[in-house]
Amino acid sequence: MSFVIFVNGLTLLFFAALMVVDAAFFHATAGVFMLAAMLVGLAGTALCLVSSADLKGMQRLHTFLMTSSVWMSAALAGAVPLALWQLSPTDAFFEAMSGITTTGSTVMSGLDQTPRGIIMWRAMLQAVGGVGFIVTAIALLPILKVGGMQLFRTESSDKGDKELRSAALFATATLQIYAGLIVLCAIVYLAGGMNLFDAITHAMTTLSTGGYSGYDASFGHFQSPFLQWSATLFMLLGGLPFAWYIRGVYRGSFASEQVRMMLWSLAGVISVLTLWMVFTRDVGLFDALRMVSFNVISVVTTTGYATEDYTLWGTLAVVAFFFLMAVGGCTGSTAGGAKAMRWLIFFRLARAQISRVYSPNRVVSVKYEGRRVDEDVASGVVSFFIFYAATFAALSIALTLMGVDMTTATSAALTSLANVGPGIGDIIGPAGNFATLSDPAKLLLILGMFLGRLEMLTVFVLFTPRFWREVSELGPARG
Repeated sequence: MSFVIFVNGLTLLFFAALMVVDAAFFHATAGVFMLAAMLVGLAGTALCLVSSADLKGMQRLHTFLMTSSVWMSAALAGAVPLALWQLSPTDAFFEAMSGITTTGSTVMSGLDQTPRGIIMWRAMLQAVGGVGFIVTAIALLPILKVGGMQLFRTESSDKGDKELRSAALFATATLQIYAGLIVLCAIVYLAGGMNLFDAITHAMTTLSTGGYSGYDASFGHFQSPFLQWSATLFMLLGGLPFAWYIRGVYRGSFASEQVRMMLWSLAGVISVLTLWMVFTRDVGLFDALRMVSFNVISVVTTTGYATEDYTLWGTLAVVAFFFLMAVGGCTGSTAGGAKAMRWLIFFRLARAQISRVYSPNRVVSVKYEGRRVDEDVASGVVSFFIFYAATFAALSIALTLMGVDMTTATSAALTSLANVGPGIGDIIGPAGNFATLSDPAKLLLILGMFLGRLEMLTVFVLFTPRFWREVSELGPARG
């Protein structure tokens, strides 16, 4: 347990250092960030002093606690400068949780006139959250066996990256690719006409699939087709598994069933909606293709950028975008949602079950990447979808009971749980934000974002009495 406290202390110190960096470059908000750095830094130092960096006694059960507590500490730290600036505590916590979980939902308006230090802080939160989740998905969730993620451990290490002999090397390679893509994206944005500040902040929020923008019109502020196509490409790259990049670099193999499924699915949805736009909205083919590609990939990768209010495209578009929120990017990417790997396995499990119904004596094995899916992986995937649906229903009902209309309640619940950003409807749609929701509703959505980013089961296990009994049984010496 002492090591868990120590890691939380280091997390606070890291964010305090980021605040100092922000203060050094943006003098208009330097006082706010220096005060925040002092407060967060003192808290982090205190936690480190009362704990130990010794891993001795660290158990698997502690990893559940460490994973959830570190993300909560990051969100709380991220909220401090926003609260000291001018947001209410609830709004600051909402904005920070949305940033660190790369959700992209916002309570802020007037972004065009917001100090650059605040805009940069929001981008930094998403950049850190993006790479943080890649590490969590690759290093921690497979160990915890959350939602069938142990299968991804096999895919990303045993099969794909034997050249990388340690977790440290794998993490370094991931960070290099992530940072390299951000730099490349910023260069492309500069070439497309963005100024340096916009290029850097939007590159951070594009590759992290976070979607925070420095403008109320989101990415629609930039009317350049080149920039919109560039963002479409880099959002897609952020939604692909980083283990896939590493495997391609070290082995020259880019074969991946979940990547193939995601690309074909995107192509199908984009084709249908493009034709819908051409024949029902009187939009030219290439303009329709650009608008649909940008917004579909933005939602599927859970980036949340918008170039326009796609809820005005008609009933088919509204229904399509609602369900696309739940899809998500690939496992091991910065994207949220249920993830392509799980959907693929889920559909194959369903197909296998149907086969067993009409042919009971037939032996049907479900495979992924040429390997048989074990029972614990299959049950993990099914359990994930059950908890996902139950949590979505609970959030929707709770929001409705708080007086939120049905459309806003259901889309807000889904967009928070899937870490997408904008919802559906006049209030929280692509043209709106979450500012008008009540504080209790915002706190509920904060919980939804937190649960969605950590795959739910990682957090839910902390609410079981048995978990705490087993942790206490480890004893203070071992725990």
